[in-house]
Amino acid sequence: MESLNPISSNSFGADVHLSTKDVHVWFGQRHVLEGVNLEFPVNSVTALIGPSGCGKSTFIRTLNRMHELIPNAKLAGEVLLKGQNIYAVGVDPIQVRINIGMVFQKPNPFPTMTIRGNVLSGLRLSGKHSRNEDELVENSLQAASLWNEVKDRLDSPAGSLSGGQQQRLCIARALALAPDVLLMDEPCSALDPGSTIRIEETIRSISKNMTVVIVTHNMQQAQRVSEQTAFFLAEDNNPGYVVEAGLTNDIFHNPKDKRTEDYVSGRFG
Repeated sequence: MESLNPISSNSFGADVHLSTKDVHVWFGQRHVLEGVNLEFPVNSVTALIGPSGCGKSTFIRTLNRMHELIPNAKLAGEVLLKGQNIYAVGVDPIQVRINIGMVFQKPNPFPTMTIRGNVLSGLRLSGKHSRNEDELVENSLQAASLWNEVKDRLDSPAGSLSGGQQQRLCIARALALAPDVLLMDEPCSALDPGSTIRIEETIRSISKNMTVVIVTHNMQQAQRVSEQTAFFLAEDNNPGYVVEAGLTNDIFHNPKDKRTEDYVSGRFG
């Protein structure tokens, strides 16, 4: 896979689960992402880093067709899940979003719905069914490191939970659909340190069974949770692109590009 970017082939050298091929994104006439070629290995965490406005959040939304919900959004290139282009003619975007789940920056549970109801809400909306909903609720909350805190109040409204608990409930809701990939757009940015630690533990745990892609502005977090990192940049009002991608340890301690070194060391951004 040939990269249009100046550094690296952007391949992490492992079994690939999800990949992008020459992805460009426009909002109306504005070209916001250019030539992004990345590969996301099976059962791993990849961090997307870079200054604000370089297209990280836009890019992560292309990975499950969320970006196309924005008026005038256009995309060129391919996003491949297990080798199949999710943008191919006839592919159902709803099914794509079931297979590639997403957790947003701000927790968004249904506040008046019960904790249990929130976990099962994805099933209800997608028309899927579970033979044992009680088991599914417990397993999903366990995977999101929330079960022990809520097991005695599953019928309480989700709005009664703290912000960190609500975010983990959103993770449980996504996990209940058994996605192949989980996308996380700055999931800890509005949370206290204790909640952040629990979510990072959850990320490391669930990545044993699925591919995780996380956008983060926290360089320490990227190093703590990810095996791979991609550095995005947008310069002089040009579209965002990937400067460099590789193993997280290499990106932070032995980058190939001076701009990567300057960013991860805090000289800009």
